[in-house]
Amino acid sequence: MASAASALAAFPEKPIRLVVPFAPGGGTDLIARTLGAEMSKDLGQPIIVDNKPGAGTMIGTDNVAKSAADGYTMVIASFAHAVNPALQPKLPYKDNKAFAPVVLIGRGPNVLVVRPESPYKTVADVLAAARANPEKLTYASQGAGTSAHLAGEMFANLAKVKINHIPYRGAGPALTDLLGGQVDMMFATAAAVSSFVDSGKLRALGVTTAEPSAAFKGVPPIAASVPGYLVESWYGLYVPAGTPAPVIGRLNAAARKAARSPDFVRKVEHEGLVVNAGAPAELDTYVQAEEQRWAKVIKQNNIKPE
Repeated sequence: MASAASALAAFPEKPIRLVVPFAPGGGTDLIARTLGAEMSKDLGQPIIVDNKPGAGTMIGTDNVAKSAADGYTMVIASFAHAVNPALQPKLPYKDNKAFAPVVLIGRGPNVLVVRPESPYKTVADVLAAARANPEKLTYASQGAGTSAHLAGEMFANLAKVKINHIPYRGAGPALTDLLGGQVDMMFATAAAVSSFVDSGKLRALGVTTAEPSAAFKGVPPIAASVPGYLVESWYGLYVPAGTPAPVIGRLNAAARKAARSPDFVRKVEHEGLVVNAGAPAELDTYVQAEEQRWAKVIKQNNIKPE
C-alpha cells in the first residue's frame, strides 16, 4: 500500500502522451498544444501531442481507450465524442464508460466562413443560393460526425435547403481546400478560423451559438436567419477508465491551472472559447446531456456517417 501511495505521489515520472484525434493544424490541435504546454509546467514532465486522425475521431479515441490506465495517456475529446454513440453503427470501444473524465476545458461557437472573394456576404445570401441551386453549395468539415458536419446538417434541415458535405481528416486539410476554392464554405470551430478571419483570409457570416460571440464582433448568430439554430463546440480531457482517482486529481489540477493561465486565456478568449475548467464530474454531466440532445437530432434527421 505504501509503495502504491508513493508511486502516486511521484506522478508523473515520465512524459505524458496527449492524443489529438484530428490532423495537425486545426482548432482542437491548437487547444491541445496550448493547454499541454501549460500543463507540463505544473506537472514537471513534457506533454507530447500525438495526432491520430480518422474515422470521425474514433481511431485516436480508441487508441486511448485501449491504453494503460495509468495517467500517461490522455485524449482531447470534442463534439464528435458526444455524437458518435448515436451516429456510428458500432464503436470500437464500448461507449463513454471506456473513459474517465478529467476536465471540461471550455465551450464556444462554430463560425460559418467563406473566402473573402465569395459572392456570399450574409447567411441570407447562402440561403438564397442554396434554394436557387439545390445541392450545388459545398461545405467542408474536419470529419463525419464533427461539429462542422452536424452544424451543416442542422442548418440544411432547419432552413429546408440541400447542401453537400465534404469531409476531411481534420480542420487543417479542410481549411486548405476552403482557402483554395475547392469548397464553398465551412461551419468551422472558432479556434480553427479566428486567425484567418482576423487576417482577412476568410469572411465570417454567422456564429452557431444562440447569442453573438464577443470574439467575433459584428457577426450575427445564424439563428437570426434560421430560427432555433444552435450548435456548440467543446473540448475536454479524458483518460482510460480505471485510472486511479489521485492521478486524475493531479491531472485535473494541472489542467485547471493551465486553462486559467494568462497565455491560454489570451489565445482561447480571442477565439470565442469560454473556459470552464471545473471538477471531472462537470465534463461527465455536460457530455451526457450533449449525447442525449444530438441523439434526437441524428435520429430525427436520419443522419448517417459518411
